[in-house]
Amino acid sequence: MKYCPKCKKLYNDEDTNCTCTGCKNKALKAVEDKTTSVYLCSGDVLERDRVQAALSDSGIPSVYTRHMVSANSQVVTGMDFDSFDILVPYELYEKAYDVAVGIGAIEIEGAEIVDEAPESQSEEEIEDMSRAKRTFVRILTALLFIIVLALVIYGTDFITAFIKSLFG
Repeated sequence: MKYCPKCKKLYNDEDTNCTCTGCKNKALKAVEDKTTSVYLCSGDVLERDRVQAALSDSGIPSVYTRHMVSANSQVVTGMDFDSFDILVPYELYEKAYDVAVGIGAIEIEGAEIVDEAPESQSEEEIEDMSRAKRTFVRILTALLFIIVLALVIYGTDFITAFIKSLFG
């Protein structure tokens, strides 16, 4: 495997392109040391924390590098808007990649998300109502709500009067 010493992205040995697609660096190097830090994924501060927590739970050490958006934005807003690259040791890259895919930090191209809950076979299609029909339904619903509310109030008054008559 080859990697870019500047941005740490990995490339296959079979790639004839000797230029890094991320930073346009032309000096790709072969990975010789298994502890060499290589690029796993990018994200904001929340994504960084989420991925690093998942990697830590899996026993994979990781570090990050910051891409400064604006030094003043954090001072003014108190929020960190910077982007981060998460780096892992080369020897644990495949395990870290599987963890990142498992938590959704890395999306596999061409993968289709399958909904595990089966859809009910008796789904009714919702028909679009005309404006007049929609207005009629709204008015009817409002009237029914007022009637139900009045019945609850009168019923409560009747029960209260009945209980009062029992005691005197």
